[in-house]
Amino acid sequence: MSAVTLPDRLAAQPAGDALPPPPGGRRRVAPRLAVAGGFLAVVAVVLAGQWQQARPLLGRLSVPVVLAAWALILAGIYATFRSWWAALGDLGGRLHHTGAMRVFYLGQLGKYLPGTIWPAVTQMRLGRDYRVPPRASGAAVVVFMLMLVGTGLAVGVPVIPLLGRDAVQGYRWLVLVLPLLVLAVSPPVLNRALGLALRLARQPPLPAPLSAGGTLRVAGWALGSWLCYGVQAYLLARGLGAEGGVLLWLQCTGAFAAAFASGPLLLVVPAGAGVREAALLLLLGSTVTAPRAAVVAVVSRLLFVAGDLAWSGAAVVAERRLVRPPGPRSL
Repeated sequence: MSAVTLPDRLAAQPAGDALPPPPGGRRRVAPRLAVAGGFLAVVAVVLAGQWQQARPLLGRLSVPVVLAAWALILAGIYATFRSWWAALGDLGGRLHHTGAMRVFYLGQLGKYLPGTIWPAVTQMRLGRDYRVPPRASGAAVVVFMLMLVGTGLAVGVPVIPLLGRDAVQGYRWLVLVLPLLVLAVSPPVLNRALGLALRLARQPPLPAPLSAGGTLRVAGWALGSWLCYGVQAYLLARGLGAEGGVLLWLQCTGAFAAAFASGPLLLVVPAGAGVREAALLLLLGSTVTAPRAAVVAVVSRLLFVAGDLAWSGAAVVAERRLVRPPGPRSL
């Protein structure tokens, strides 16, 4: 008799139950510590490289403004997690909220390594601890990234004409990319593409196809993240002396979304480092002046790194408390 295979869909798992401890024992500890150490080393390099630029500029911003901007970035990062979680669930990869946080946030540290494949590889590996089919985890990353970039361009492209002639000349090509992304994230096209990729890789089909409702949930959470990120950019710009109300908020939101969405276009750049800052400087520079745009770009990058680390730490702590709830102290 053949070995019993694990079910693809884990919908029967009660949402409120404690998570099963990750299997594998000590033989998996050393490789995971090595991977985690590599991630943290790259994050440290990113911070060190930008700290020298940010340090003389931070004095222009008040502590309350920086904390408010960081709170909005934390909210935006959580919204991106919910977007990915919605994609995973719609594709048949049922996962408890705490386990999903661990898979997503630890996996996202991989974006600080060169190349865009590391979050997908790490999330597929971590998802196995919760019996999530790797093909569902990998497909969820593809859907999530396409939707994040697509909604970012949907928010940013209409605002580009408000950002000046340089922005229009430098980023008018996004008008051609946006319709292609809208077509690519439509369920009929994306389901066929994912199915073809799995057949070529000689893998079974997905546990469930992407639905229209699931697509809307993924897109809705992604749009929520752009709203948070736009407000944080607006707060930083106002804190640096930029003037404006709703128009400035629209400009900051559109510029940040278009700049952020351009990061994944370069596969060799860790977390889009440098691409986002250069794009934001060009898109926002004529609106709030180049020096202010530079400060917004660098400070925002540092707050994002701090946010990724904070959410990763919170996910690890939450899972450990759920897997091993504290018992009564022995006398």
